[in-house]
Amino acid sequence: MHVVVLGAGIIGVSSAWYLRQAGHEVTVLERQSGAALETSFANGGQLSTGHVEPWASPETFPQLLKWGFQEDSPLLFRPRLDPRQWCWGLGFLRECWPARSASNLSRLLQLGLYSRSAHQALEQETGIAYHHLQRGIINLYSTPQDWQRGCRAAAAVARLGYVRQAWSKAQALAHEPALQGAANLWAGATFTPGDASGDAHVWTVALAHLCQAQGVNFRYQQQVTALVRQGDQVTGVLLRPAEGAPRQETAQGPALTPPGYLAADAVVVALGSYSPTLLAPLGIRIPVYPVKGYSATLRILEPSLAPTCSITDDAHKIVVTRLGAQLRVAGTAEFNGFDTRLNDQRCQALLTRTQALFPGACDMSQPQFWTGLRPATPSNYPLIGATRLRGLFLNTGHGTLGWTLGTGSGKALAEILCGRQPPVDVVFGDS
Repeated sequence: MHVVVLGAGIIGVSSAWYLRQAGHEVTVLERQSGAALETSFANGGQLSTGHVEPWASPETFPQLLKWGFQEDSPLLFRPRLDPRQWCWGLGFLRECWPARSASNLSRLLQLGLYSRSAHQALEQETGIAYHHLQRGIINLYSTPQDWQRGCRAAAAVARLGYVRQAWSKAQALAHEPALQGAANLWAGATFTPGDASGDAHVWTVALAHLCQAQGVNFRYQQQVTALVRQGDQVTGVLLRPAEGAPRQETAQGPALTPPGYLAADAVVVALGSYSPTLLAPLGIRIPVYPVKGYSATLRILEPSLAPTCSITDDAHKIVVTRLGAQLRVAGTAEFNGFDTRLNDQRCQALLTRTQALFPGACDMSQPQFWTGLRPATPSNYPLIGATRLRGLFLNTGHGTLGWTLGTGSGKALAEILCGRQPPVDVVFGDS
C-alpha cells in the first residue's frame, strides 16, 4: 500500500517510520526545506508522561479570568471574528467539568505511557543521540496553596499508576542544586522520576534520515493544496512546489509542477494546526485550534548554575530544559489564530523569569527566540485514527504534548491503518 503522510514534524515522521516498518511504501510531503522546522523545532524539550493533565479542568476557569487579556500573562486570549475560535472555547469550557477532566487525564496518561515505552524502544533500536537526560521533571509552585494543588495533581497521576511525588523544598534542592539561587521564589515542588528531556528537533531530523535509509521518500518544499476524493474514498493529493522551492530534478525524483497530483492508497494528515483547513472542503470538521507558544534558547555560561533536571514553573507556565550547552525556556499560550509574529513582551517575560530562577547561568544578551503554533483540542486528547472517508487518516491535535506523545501516536496510527487496534484508547470519529 502506498501511504502519503502530510507533514514532517515529530508526528508525521513517527507515523512514516512505523508505517514503513509495517511494509508500506511511504511518501512524506512537507512544505519546509527539512524535517521538524515548525512546531517541532524549538519546543520545551520535556518528555513529560507524568504531566499530561489537560488544560481544561475545574481549577482552570478562575485562572482564565485572571490572565486572559494581560499582554505578558502565561495565557493570553485575543478575541477574533473567527467562529472556530469561539466554538473551540465553548468546547474547552465543556471539558472543564470534573468527570470529563478526570477521564481526559486517564486517557492522556495511558497514551503517554504507551508512547514512553515506544520511544524508549526506538531509542534503543536506533541509538539516536538527542541531548537526552533521564533526570525526571520538577514542578515548582510559588505559594503553599499552589503547592497543595500540585500535590493533589501528583496524587491523581500516582493513583493512575505513574509515580509523581510531592516534594519539600529541601528534597528539590538536593536533587537540583541549581535551584538554590531562587529558593525564595517557590514554596514546594512535585517530582516525576520517570520523565525525561531531549531535543525534539534533533531527534526528528535523525529519525527522518533513518526513514530515508529504509526507503521512505521525503518530498520537501511541497505545498499540499487539496485532498482528492472519489466518492467516499480519498485517492491522493494535489500539491505544488512551495515558494522558493527548486523545480529541477533531485535525488528524490522530479519536482512536481502545478497542477501536481500524487496518487495514494491512504493519506495521513499530520499537519498540526493546519489540518482543519485541508479537511474542511471534504466536510470533515475537527476541533483543532492553533495555540501559539514561545521559546528562548540561551547559551550556558556557568554549567553549575544551570539545571540538569528539567523544571516546570507552574506559576508562569514555562519549562526550563538543558539541551547540551544550551538552556531552552519555553511556554505560555496565546490564542491568536495563525499569527506567528514574535511578541516582544512575551519574549522578554521568558528572559526575566529565567534570570530570576537561575541567576548567572546563561548569556542573556543573545537569546534565540522562536514561536510555534501548537494544534490544541479542547480536551487536549489528540485525534488519531480513521475518518469516515476511506483511505483518510488523522494524526493531529497534540497541543503541547507532541514531543511526549509523538512516538506512540505514530505507532498507534500505523496499527490502525494496518487494521489492528492499538492497546490504548485512540478511537476517533469525525463529524
